[in-house]
Amino acid sequence: MWLLSALLLIVVSLHACSFKAASVSASDKAPVQEKSAGSNKKQQLSSPMFARFVSERADDFAWENDKVAFRVYGPALRNSLENAGVDCWLKRVPYPIINRWYDLALNQGLSYHQDRGEGLDNYKVGDSLGCGSTALWIEGRAYGLNTFVSWNEPEISSTQLQFSLSYEQRIKGDLYREEKTISLKKGQRLFHVKSRFYKNGQAAANLPIAVGLSAHSHGKISFSDDKQQASVWEKLDDSYLGTALILPDRWPAEPLISTQVNTSADKHALLISRTDQSAEIEYWAGYAWQKAGEITSQSQWLAYLQAFNH
Repeated sequence: MWLLSALLLIVVSLHACSFKAASVSASDKAPVQEKSAGSNKKQQLSSPMFARFVSERADDFAWENDKVAFRVYGPALRNSLENAGVDCWLKRVPYPIINRWYDLALNQGLSYHQDRGEGLDNYKVGDSLGCGSTALWIEGRAYGLNTFVSWNEPEISSTQLQFSLSYEQRIKGDLYREEKTISLKKGQRLFHVKSRFYKNGQAAANLPIAVGLSAHSHGKISFSDDKQQASVWEKLDDSYLGTALILPDRWPAEPLISTQVNTSADKHALLISRTDQSAEIEYWAGYAWQKAGEITSQSQWLAYLQAFNH
């Protein structure tokens, strides 16, 4: 009897250890956050690669490497101004800052909108596309799919990370869904996006899509000669920021400067394309901050983009 009980205990233990959550929705976010907190802390101590769902800050999802950091907005903000835009957290240190900045803001009353030597978030997103978000392109206007509604646990190694987000919104009577997979490698300033779109439950091939950058009010917009690259160089407070997006040639793009994005008043640099026969579109997006000291001029930023291996 003792031997049988021990064997049963071993089998149950092995079965429990093999379980891994794949997809998480707004209704069950709290247990996943509790489960992943310990592994996130260990990952942060050993690698510059980091990503997590941030339930304690209105359901954000944030990710970073040794060069850049980003966040997007989640289920708790679906009825607020925020949409599907990507926020830039401007960092100038090689170690992870996401957990630290959230802790300073939420537990110590120290805003991450102020630079204390590591960087800050002074990049305004609101209802814009921010730094490289997608939107439907319908009758000359970009419509974002609101905040994400579910997410997958991130896969993180010492050199790269990957996670998925699901977006959904009814627009002009039709229900659209986007399944977006985001990845980022160590040392790179641009994250990679692979998105598949659905319309009324069916894969939506040849769907017009806008991928864009907010230029706010004074950003300098430029497009590459092949029309597959858009970039913005703008002054934020006392320093300059370069943002960019790149579409592979298999998704021919039409560049456009527009203010017809959601309800945002921001000027946008858009690349208008269409999903392929698999209902997918891929691109890269990211930034370089002058205060980080590596890319300090628009010409250097454009040179980085020209040399970027995609």
